[in-house]
Amino acid sequence: MCRHIAYVGPPVPFGEIVLDPPHGLYRQSWAPRHQKHGTVNADGFGVGWYAPGDPVPARYRRAGPIWADDQLPDLARVVRTGALLAAVRDATVAGPDAEAAAAPFAGDGHLFSHNGAVAGWPDSVAPLAAGLAPEELLRLQARCDAAFVWALVRHRLTRGDELGDALADTVASVAGAAPGSRLNLLLTDGTTIAATSWGDTLYHLALPGGGRVVAAEPYDDSPHWTEVPDRTLLRATRTDVHLTPLKEPAT
Repeated sequence: MCRHIAYVGPPVPFGEIVLDPPHGLYRQSWAPRHQKHGTVNADGFGVGWYAPGDPVPARYRRAGPIWADDQLPDLARVVRTGALLAAVRDATVAGPDAEAAAAPFAGDGHLFSHNGAVAGWPDSVAPLAAGLAPEELLRLQARCDAAFVWALVRHRLTRGDELGDALADTVASVAGAAPGSRLNLLLTDGTTIAATSWGDTLYHLALPGGGRVVAAEPYDDSPHWTEVPDRTLLRATRTDVHLTPLKEPAT
């Protein structure tokens, strides 16, 4: 489980989105207000962002809690971006992957995070692994359920699926193979944000100066946050947001 957030909009120091809000991701690492599973997100963190004119995002990830990192405040103050994805992690199962298991995962110009858990991992999704090419399995960035879900999403993106379709199809596949999974997924290409609500909370906010935030929970007490219903796919840009119900997989 974790808390995560994505932003697209005018360039800002990424600390304005990640660290500065009174109930932002930084505080959510030890005091989340809406988290349904787990209470402390101290098993790693990461921030990924896009520099102007560069479609390949940069990342800063660490295995420890976000509040213990001395370098992050300086980076957050001086690095400006018009698109980011960040997360703090509460590991479902302890493992040796360290920062490799910390979101955001990256590839082909995308950033990705998974808030939730795959039920019965890893045996439950072995049939889905059989549908991936050997090289896709070999490039798994960590040996955790989130990294595997990212491999499934990336497989769909590589074949040309649109961001929202890639998430929706992945949720349907994993939920069908592993009923009871929690699959709140978050994905961006630096222009568009796609997200699913499937077992945990999700909100979005249009910012007064332009831009949009999609997050596991509100980072302040603004009345303008909108909660996304469970079992929903969200697609968002700086100016628009569209919600599509997700169907339960056939049994």
